[in-house]
Amino acid sequence: MKRAVSKDGTAIAYRRDGDGPPVVLVSGATCTHGTELPLAAELSDRHAVHVYDRRGRGESGDTAPYAVAREIEDLAAVIDAAGGEAAVYGISSGGALALEGAASGLPISCVAVYEVPYRTDPAAAAGAAEYTAELGRLLAADDRAEAVELFLRQVGMPPEAVAGMRGAPFWKGLEALAPTLAYDDAVLGGGMVPTARLARIARPVLVLSGGAGPQWFRDTGRAVAEAIPWGRYATLEGQQHQVAPAALAPVLSEFFAQGG
Repeated sequence: MKRAVSKDGTAIAYRRDGDGPPVVLVSGATCTHGTELPLAAELSDRHAVHVYDRRGRGESGDTAPYAVAREIEDLAAVIDAAGGEAAVYGISSGGALALEGAASGLPISCVAVYEVPYRTDPAAAAGAAEYTAELGRLLAADDRAEAVELFLRQVGMPPEAVAGMRGAPFWKGLEALAPTLAYDDAVLGGGMVPTARLARIARPVLVLSGGAGPQWFRDTGRAVAEAIPWGRYATLEGQQHQVAPAALAPVLSEFFAQGG
């Protein structure tokens, strides 16, 4: 892994695969750069793909206090290491970070996102506020196991499935990433589609959702695309939130090759 140094001095670990126009992949909650390696492999025949550990994860450092602005600076550092400008793809809360970076004016040529978990229903946003408060309480008590369980329930995992996961070998890894759940929550900014913020994005944006997942992801995706001046929406038929890299990569490659 190589290192890019963010504005506040935090070391951000990244790796590059392939050659061609640069692309940066931004992972979602409970994920590290390794989560995006299968997609990077699919894209690396046409692009120089950069995957990185967001702050507080994997081999990257962390510097308190956290702020979304610091994560935007981390993304800027990786883009600078990639050559100074890049296309960016983000999944889930990583998609929200990619959109925030574009809205902040980072040197991003175009953006693609998949199933950013914003909401269009105010009632869902109220639930998001309750989640934020409870997550903060658990992390303040350093109850990482319960924080992870809270997150998994929030994203719709059945209680029996969560109970089964707690005994799995990978559970300790999830606990290690628990503090970063608050980072993902902050990036989502309260949960509702940030239409005014998105309207500031002056780059082409492709918003994707899976055709086999919950309807609200598609409703949200369309709302996000409509809020962005150069936004467009597409559905990947047969896909859910854990999208298959082989289904996603051709769509991304075509979008990036056209510069949006």
